[in-house]
Amino acid sequence: MIHKIKAMYDEGHGQSIRGIAQALRLSRNTVRKYLKQSVEEINAGLGQVARRKKLDDYKPFVISLLQGFPNLSAVKIERRLKAQFPELDCSQRSLRRYVSALKEGVCVKQPRYYQPVVDMVPGHQCQVDMGELRDVPMGGEMRTVYFAVFVLSYSRLMYVVASLLPVDTDAFIRMHDAAFRYFGGTPRECVYDQTKLVVIQEEFRELTLNSRFANYATHAGFAIRVCEGYDPESKGKVEAGVKYVKHDGFYGEIHRTIEDMHGYLATWLDEVANQRVHGITGESPRIRFERDEVHTLRGYVAPAGHPDGHEAATRQADRTGLISWKGNRYSVPVNWQRQTVWVRETDNHLIVLDVTRQEIARHDIQAGKGAIVANRDHYRDKATTIRQLEAQIGEMMQPLDATDLFAVIKHTSPTIYKDQLAGIRQILRKRHEPVQQDELDWICNRPELTATQFRELLAVAPEMMVRRKEQGIPVHTGGLDRYAGVAGGHHAHV
Repeated sequence: MIHKIKAMYDEGHGQSIRGIAQALRLSRNTVRKYLKQSVEEINAGLGQVARRKKLDDYKPFVISLLQGFPNLSAVKIERRLKAQFPELDCSQRSLRRYVSALKEGVCVKQPRYYQPVVDMVPGHQCQVDMGELRDVPMGGEMRTVYFAVFVLSYSRLMYVVASLLPVDTDAFIRMHDAAFRYFGGTPRECVYDQTKLVVIQEEFRELTLNSRFANYATHAGFAIRVCEGYDPESKGKVEAGVKYVKHDGFYGEIHRTIEDMHGYLATWLDEVANQRVHGITGESPRIRFERDEVHTLRGYVAPAGHPDGHEAATRQADRTGLISWKGNRYSVPVNWQRQTVWVRETDNHLIVLDVTRQEIARHDIQAGKGAIVANRDHYRDKATTIRQLEAQIGEMMQPLDATDLFAVIKHTSPTIYKDQLAGIRQILRKRHEPVQQDELDWICNRPELTATQFRELLAVAPEMMVRRKEQGIPVHTGGLDRYAGVAGGHHAHV
């Protein structure tokens, strides 16, 4: 901190004491005190034995993160620390100081000053900017990722879409389509820099717009506003958003495919970027958007003949099998938990597709925010299947009680119990004659039994019952006391 203050002051040629105090959130007296200290006094003070800090126990983990990604932000390090060590109890301020102390010292550049931009009214403006990130680990190689960032000026709600190919006009239009669907409508205007995707030529501030993009904007119902050259403060919100996306969204992440990246970005937007407390507004962008802005946006309808962008929308299912869509959460089948899926919206339905574009789920779109829409069939796990098989077999064997049969089968083959039940159901479906009580008692009155043995014993059971009666041999019933715990409790444990 002391070296940083002296670097910023630069012997009177850098920032003022007031500016340094504001930038570092220190009092001016503190800044003056450190500026008066000589190099010998500073080194002597730094040489004193420091107190042990709470975060010292996690120092190796933090260092390992910084060694791989030296510019990783303290906010992201905090998330990874708490994910790895849930017991960690530390304030964000303490963590920021600790991380700053671990990072290698660098020269502090003179900051640029920008004139503040007045926030727009809700629903009026969206700022758009393109970004490019090289050497992104993906699929075992380093790739270049091209991305677009959309930020609503009032709420700061953000949307990000990425591509592995340089963005042309068609891709740029599809990116807008995806963003407006995410926002649930269009603003009155969108602000851009002088990219060829929007402006072909400028002379005397007279703009020649990209005709294809201008036609799309007209149909979609928003005005195009282009910044003057070298005027970043005109769209400072999205300029800051691009940096945030690079440093917090992309930096330090490794993906197998672009689809995995799409799914990650969707989750990052819903759970991090749009949930955080924004440094300027002091509110979560999502809360501010839903309270003040969502109802002010104009309805969005993709122009006729234009690709609707639905195929480009991806979501990452969480560990509970839920995906986020416009503020609500919808279930996917259990096999797609933690997987990337594709989604599209049509006729008030949300269609969920797998990577081959086959439909795997369909939900009614819910109005409002915060709802969880779950199809119970999506959560049919092994235990549910077992209960269903037991119920089906029980119905097929009525009026007989199949409890002893389930008990001995489960005792014999506990790890493949579900498969054994499926086999017994198949055997009973092929059998024309009903199973008799004495036959069932005879089959179950043995220490072990499998589905194949059940089939073989069932085939000879009628003949065996006749022989036993002729020989006066009783058929024992209730002889499965040793399985009573299994039989009486199998419904509670499967």
